[in-house]
Amino acid sequence: MKVTQAALPLLPLCRRLLPNRLADLSLALLKATALELAILAGHLLLYPAGIVQERRGPVPAPSAPGGTARLPREAKPPVVLLHGFIDNRSVFVLLRRSLVQHGRQQIESLNYSPLTCDIRIAAELLGRHIEQVCERTGSSRVDVVGHSLGGLIARYYVQRLGGDARVRTLVTLGTPHSGTRVAPLANAHPIVRQMRPGSPVLEELALPSPGCRTYFVAFWSDLDHIMEPLETACIEHPDLMVQNVQVSGVGHLALPVHPAVATGIRQALDTAHPGEPSSGRAEGLTVA
Repeated sequence: MKVTQAALPLLPLCRRLLPNRLADLSLALLKATALELAILAGHLLLYPAGIVQERRGPVPAPSAPGGTARLPREAKPPVVLLHGFIDNRSVFVLLRRSLVQHGRQQIESLNYSPLTCDIRIAAELLGRHIEQVCERTGSSRVDVVGHSLGGLIARYYVQRLGGDARVRTLVTLGTPHSGTRVAPLANAHPIVRQMRPGSPVLEELALPSPGCRTYFVAFWSDLDHIMEPLETACIEHPDLMVQNVQVSGVGHLALPVHPAVATGIRQALDTAHPGEPSSGRAEGLTVA
């Protein structure tokens, strides 16, 4: 199912001036760019509220059985949200609300410093945070959703620091798993260099990971301006249980915000369980 935006009034004019396919591509890019700008403006307003680490409230008691069928509590572990480069937990306001409305009661966001210069160090911080979450909630495993760089940090924790013992499902949104070539001038920042193709960190992630217990779901968009090439947001690794999910018509900033993507994330968290039959390298899908 494709994620698309409502048609703009310019559609008839563009189709008269351009071939149909080119007009459709141009309009999709125009709509995605407009959505990105709107999301950026909204996010700038919310950003100050997300700078401080969130308060850790008491763990909610399990809901009493009702008329609606629910998965067992163990099938819905806590969810840890991890933001991208130079961002904070405020990017997940809408996704968190969606998860809560659909039965996820234990959700935590982790802020890592914008001054962080090494994915490995950030992954160690994530590992300590997840241990605290497990101790606080009594759960043996968690699910993680990582946007952009956050997905790469979480993947490093899973593959290189033994995090597969704690992370049941890892969902990544627009994460440069194979490295991105966008904005070469940003190479002045060490962590950006680690996100380049062929970096030592990415070479570590390409090493064998036999027996990895985490299930990976990688969302990638055909209009993600941060991923160069676009397919770098897919995971290609023979040892990992992976499902690559294509999203159409949505830009990089919109991935953790768009309601259709949120639906796909919920489905991934509710149905993807490591150890169940899987091809290990699922074909790309299109989410609606």
